[in-house]
Amino acid sequence: MKADYQELVDEISALLGAPATLENRDFGLVAFGAHDSDDDTAMDPVRTRSILTRRSTPAVREWFEGFGITRATGPVHIPAAPEAGVFRDRICLPVRHRGVVLGYVWLLDAHPVPTEGQLSAAMEVAARIGALLSDEERAGADLSREFAAVLLAGSGWQRDMAVAALHEALGDDADRLHTVVCVTPWPGGTPSVRTVPSAAALTTVPAAGSQALAALVRLRSPEALDPAAAAAERLRTTAGASATGGLATPRTGLAELAGSWHEALSAARAASAESRFGKVAEWRAIGPYRLLAALPPAPDGPDLSVRTLLSPAHAELARTAEVFLDRAGQASRTASDLGIHRQTLYYRLSRVQQLTGLDLNDGEDRLLLHMALKQARLRRREG
Repeated sequence: MKADYQELVDEISALLGAPATLENRDFGLVAFGAHDSDDDTAMDPVRTRSILTRRSTPAVREWFEGFGITRATGPVHIPAAPEAGVFRDRICLPVRHRGVVLGYVWLLDAHPVPTEGQLSAAMEVAARIGALLSDEERAGADLSREFAAVLLAGSGWQRDMAVAALHEALGDDADRLHTVVCVTPWPGGTPSVRTVPSAAALTTVPAAGSQALAALVRLRSPEALDPAAAAAERLRTTAGASATGGLATPRTGLAELAGSWHEALSAARAASAESRFGKVAEWRAIGPYRLLAALPPAPDGPDLSVRTLLSPAHAELARTAEVFLDRAGQASRTASDLGIHRQTLYYRLSRVQQLTGLDLNDGEDRLLLHMALKQARLRRREG
């Protein structure tokens, strides 16, 4: 599919005698043509950044959209605007299919100026790009059942069959680099893949006592998680203020899709429990929550040693203990972070020991208390 886009972008470049760049509707880079000029100053910073980072800045996007490119059905001429970081005039060819804008082809100003006939021919190529993008989105929209079957299948032959069915439906995309995105809680049905242009598949699945949305997102490299982060943020905003997102470790192929889903869901739950992770968390960044999220809820509630400490009456003591353990038992840092005197800290810690029966000078007791407090935070947010 990428080769198809590249060939079409090169065709437009040849037609108009100018380097072309194709971006999706979210200004994520899809393909770009070669820039043959020997003049280094001829390169436009906006185009360079798009190629190097795979995305345009919000300020540049706002500037371009101000010229009506989301509504245009033909070429749009955009003048240079150094104050917006746009140093070269350019032409935007909207990429549409059945009236819906799916992306944009960008061309730096060309000399001589393209004729109307050349621009019409370029728009015909843009329409072919639009058909490809539409087919890609529609394919993803039709895969919710196969994607859900893989995530919900047990081990053994059931999962093998589900993976094989999804692999066949995805075609060549199945063996490429992906990550799984989770957004939870999810309030409604499965959205259109048009909502997430980088997604190969979307589905809803039950998770952590509610419903979650899962997205299989294509990546260009393991380090470039921008498409997945953007997808998670877009979906999270749609889901509501309480929703959080999680990103799994990027993997090639579908064999470990179940593990990726566990990671994405765990990261989303960790983001819900800990504000320091932000609204969208990566699996590799959530530390001990990797282990805690895998543990089933205890049938009798929190560990007996911390039940009294976790009561509303002792919320301040529980918070003090958690910060103290987060700071590796460093009293000065803990007191500073809590805004209290050291003697106050020592008094609170002695009360924690009385309530729990745990010795904060004992490594195993500290580990038990720390994990119990973190697990309680995780369960409390989900309750």
